[in-house]
Amino acid sequence: MTNPERLSPHGRHLLDRRGFLATAGLSAAGLGLASLLANDGLLAEESRTVSGSEPIRPEIDPNQPYAARTPHFDAPAKQVLVIYLPGAVSHVDTFDYKPALVKLHGQKPPGLPAVTFEGPSGNIAKPFWDFKPRGESGKMVSDLLPNLAEQVDDFCFLHSLTTDTSAHPQGENFMNTGFTMEGFPSFGAWVTYALGTENQELPAFVAINDPRGLARSGKNNFGNGFLPAAFQGTDFNAKHPPNNLRRPEQLSDDADRQTVELLQRLNASHLERYPGDANLAGRIASYELAGRMQTSVPDVMDLSGETAATLSAYGVDQGSELRREYAKNCLLARRLIEKGVRVVQLFNGSDPSGGNGITNWDSHSDIFKTHAMQAEIMDQPTAALIADMKQRGLLDNTLVVWATEFGRMPFLQANGTGRDHNPDAFTCFLAGAGVKKGFSYGESDEFGFKASVDKLSVYDFNATLLHLMGLDHERLTFYHNGLERRLTNVHGHVVHEVLA
Repeated sequence: MTNPERLSPHGRHLLDRRGFLATAGLSAAGLGLASLLANDGLLAEESRTVSGSEPIRPEIDPNQPYAARTPHFDAPAKQVLVIYLPGAVSHVDTFDYKPALVKLHGQKPPGLPAVTFEGPSGNIAKPFWDFKPRGESGKMVSDLLPNLAEQVDDFCFLHSLTTDTSAHPQGENFMNTGFTMEGFPSFGAWVTYALGTENQELPAFVAINDPRGLARSGKNNFGNGFLPAAFQGTDFNAKHPPNNLRRPEQLSDDADRQTVELLQRLNASHLERYPGDANLAGRIASYELAGRMQTSVPDVMDLSGETAATLSAYGVDQGSELRREYAKNCLLARRLIEKGVRVVQLFNGSDPSGGNGITNWDSHSDIFKTHAMQAEIMDQPTAALIADMKQRGLLDNTLVVWATEFGRMPFLQANGTGRDHNPDAFTCFLAGAGVKKGFSYGESDEFGFKASVDKLSVYDFNATLLHLMGLDHERLTFYHNGLERRLTNVHGHVVHEVLA
């Protein structure tokens, strides 16, 4: 006979005499109603369809909020890795080649603003690193990122992105949640709310923070906002595992097991008394996941099984301690994707003291030194991560997103050594499942100052990412405070031209 203590709370409710009779009665009535409706041709159509305009709300079992769910339509990407670089990477010094900057170097910018976000603008500045054609596609990429440059034939560049703000906190919010204000669900939360995850032993959404700490907007970058709390990102990295998973030394294995079993019985009993309490069910589900993570997280964080060649490729034993820790984070990201985690967000850069090029990519002064400092940390491990995923076949089902919140100006600031914020043109790239390889979409003007061809908004960007995951951005909604909220607000179009 089945041990009742091994059943889920819902299972025990079904075995309860009253619960069984009530369920059986409702089931019989439901079958009769379905038969009558079918005879009259009134049965509802399948809810998951791309036609129509009604919201598609995922059917979430509160006892199993992380269970895998089907997308709105078939799509190549089943998982997504977001590599996020806080501080605003200079597009004109990395991937967006502008010969006019070399031609007009040292001159006053013709027709460009005299004052920008942080004050008076200086003279036009050529790229601080030489650009060269790379790969079979001949894509022009600067020497700042030599390792990523070798992989351009696998990348799909978006050169005409724009954003609605010049400030870092709001820019991070906008890029990661679709709103400049705080309190809205992140991209990862929306995806896991819609799709759940294939691995029930690990979180559906993991945020791997930079070894130096959180980005400017902190946990809002991977928060759940008004979505159920189960869908917020779980943040840990290779150096700092999730809090409170380790058993206290004074507690024996047997005592720990008995404590967990007692809590499960108490929680199950409480849930049986209040079967409609979704918050309670979600809290119990998160506790049970935490219990499973006590064994699954140490396993996924254990790099001892990796080959010497792999460790060397990532650079876990090379360079500064910070670089080595970021390399381990990259390796952790691959291992999480390999285990089936739905969304992994990997951060390169933090903001413990304002950044300004030292802890992130925000280079208002001495950009030659500060961008080089960040690139030395980011380039090789990130390139190794993407190459490793490709070699293992993970890119067949995983979308890789390399993103930052806005770009930088084509001219120097008044102090003459750094570039100011530029919300009117910046570059991100995609790779992996569902996107074209060796392809560039959109253009900024001859100076890299404003998007001029096929201008894109962050809404378009996020709509395209959701589409690649099999989700209709207009129909993935959540009713909150009288509104059907969505990641793209009331905007956004899928950029079909970048789809493979």
